[in-house]
Amino acid sequence: MSRRLLLISFMPSLICSIESAVARAPCDPRRGDTLVKSVQALNVLKTRTNIPTSKNINSDITLAALIKRGNDRDRWNSKMAASVVGYVAKVSVGGIETVNCHAKDAAHRDTHIDLVVSKKDAKNKRKHVVVEVTPQFRPRHSDWTTAKLRKTLLGRCVRITGWMLFDAEHANASVNTAPSNRKDWRATAWEVHPITDIKPQVCPG
Repeated sequence: MSRRLLLISFMPSLICSIESAVARAPCDPRRGDTLVKSVQALNVLKTRTNIPTSKNINSDITLAALIKRGNDRDRWNSKMAASVVGYVAKVSVGGIETVNCHAKDAAHRDTHIDLVVSKKDAKNKRKHVVVEVTPQFRPRHSDWTTAKLRKTLLGRCVRITGWMLFDAEHANASVNTAPSNRKDWRATAWEVHPITDIKPQVCPG
């Protein structure tokens, strides 16, 4: 292969490497490593560590209210907190995200907990509400690892308390904001995120 052909074949990977380096900011503990201002603002909400008081909790926010159909983008706001009860359908490690500076290990990634109103809805992703434990809040609870939470919560009922967050990055995959998307994997882009308290509950008989 000639030097010219070798250079041409090497260029795409070089350009990708340069774009990747340019696209990320230095890791900031609150804003993550994105340069996009709107995502930085969202990340600041995701990394909150203050605990909501009873005055912050909106008692109108229940799991049933969260999955109520209709465009819910402005139904709640991120200054509100919630305390919701539901059945745990799934517990998993969150994705590799800007908020956690593209961390790859589970300890430095979110834990996703999928809640449903009733056990019968556990396999219907379009009725799932996602609530999240964050690595920023996890140091306060040594047993809030994804593995331990899966072992203790999966298939049980739980009360989740924390801050409300509209995760706009998933609005196009949520039934309430993208009802025509057959690949929707959640009911709403609203989350309890970060979770600040977890309490086991007895499931309704």
